[in-house]
Amino acid sequence: MKKVLIVTYYWPPAGGIGVLRCLKITKYLRSFGWEPIIFTVENPSYPFVDNSNNKDIPDGITILKCPVLEFENLFKKAVKKEQQSINNVVFSSGEKSLLVKLGLWVRANYFIPDAKALWIKPSVKFLSKYLKENKVDAIFSDGPPHTNTVIAQKIAKKFNIPWLSDYQDPWTQVDYYDKFPLSKSSDRKHKELERIALTTASKVVSASPSFSTGLEELGAVNPGVIYYGYDEEDFRDIKPDLDLLFTVVHAGILASDRLPNNLLKVLSELIEEDELFKQKFRLKLIGSVDDGTLKIIASYIPQTNLVLTGVIPRNQVLQQICNTQILLNLVNKVNSKGRIPGKIYEYFRARRPIISIGDTQGDVAHLIAETKSGECFEYEDYEGLKKHLKTLFKAYLSNDLLSKEGQIDYLSNFNQTKKVAQYLDEIIYDENK
Repeated sequence: MKKVLIVTYYWPPAGGIGVLRCLKITKYLRSFGWEPIIFTVENPSYPFVDNSNNKDIPDGITILKCPVLEFENLFKKAVKKEQQSINNVVFSSGEKSLLVKLGLWVRANYFIPDAKALWIKPSVKFLSKYLKENKVDAIFSDGPPHTNTVIAQKIAKKFNIPWLSDYQDPWTQVDYYDKFPLSKSSDRKHKELERIALTTASKVVSASPSFSTGLEELGAVNPGVIYYGYDEEDFRDIKPDLDLLFTVVHAGILASDRLPNNLLKVLSELIEEDELFKQKFRLKLIGSVDDGTLKIIASYIPQTNLVLTGVIPRNQVLQQICNTQILLNLVNKVNSKGRIPGKIYEYFRARRPIISIGDTQGDVAHLIAETKSGECFEYEDYEGLKKHLKTLFKAYLSNDLLSKEGQIDYLSNFNQTKKVAQYLDEIIYDENK
């Protein structure tokens, strides 16, 4: 069986959506003639831990680990808040202290391409020793963190190994890149590292068509698309039990970059105008919510209509999205055309009606239309949102809020991994011909 070295920082027991990209690909690669070898971090700094992900690790695979000195841990100690992560600070809507601003500046200008940058040198040394004794046919890397990308680029070049470089998020084109206080020289260094990676990879893929178009503009040749996808096995034991209340569920991290002001205004008005709506409606937020964002939400939605679960195990999240009446998807307001939140695929599989707010010409909107899974609105579309919510509530009262039945099989992790394997086959064929 052909062997592929997978370079990924995120690996079980990491929780959240980010770990699933490489994990699900790894799970199904053997079905297409590829044996995965995982290279990951020995002492990670994961914002969430979810041991239920361990079930997806294939039996008997090789997992290589190398330690890292984490800027994340240094940052937490500096600001004296154990739960405060550098990512939360970047997206936070609140005022930042002088110490936090200094930490962001140090992170932006001395840790390139990202906060995991100190992992690059020891990883290259570790993998160089391993590859001198163990042959692999290809390398697959996934970024961010784009420390993964840099490690894979250096190893691929050193050993002349075909390399499939995956961008589940872009590098300098990502929506939060401009939030960092970069100096001109640091910005140039990012862009040079990015250019080298894009032009030396055997094949570049990304998580959305628009992301791939952007990467092509930066030098990638004919980049492909690998959607995040959903895993049918994750839903095998879930039996939907629809909420009796008119629940609208948002799953995942919620911060100021996705605050739906007009939707909140609509919901607030419906609660005030319609006593039955007030009795039946619940807005359920599953996952981490930025403090400043939560404060604004609470100013619109009464406490009796707002449910906060916090971070819960993924199997519980899937059960709740299958139980809900309406699923809410919020796409980043900046550079939103190519942004496809990973949870949207699990929303598709849950078969509940979706309200998506973001670019109505973006990739999410195209997928929702293609799968017949719901309706899309711009953040500013107050009238459209209010009309649609009234329609949905009327259907709910009539017990006529139907499940969606569009074609989604092509978005399964199994079928997306088939595409990964095809790309791997192509790059080793091109290398050997």
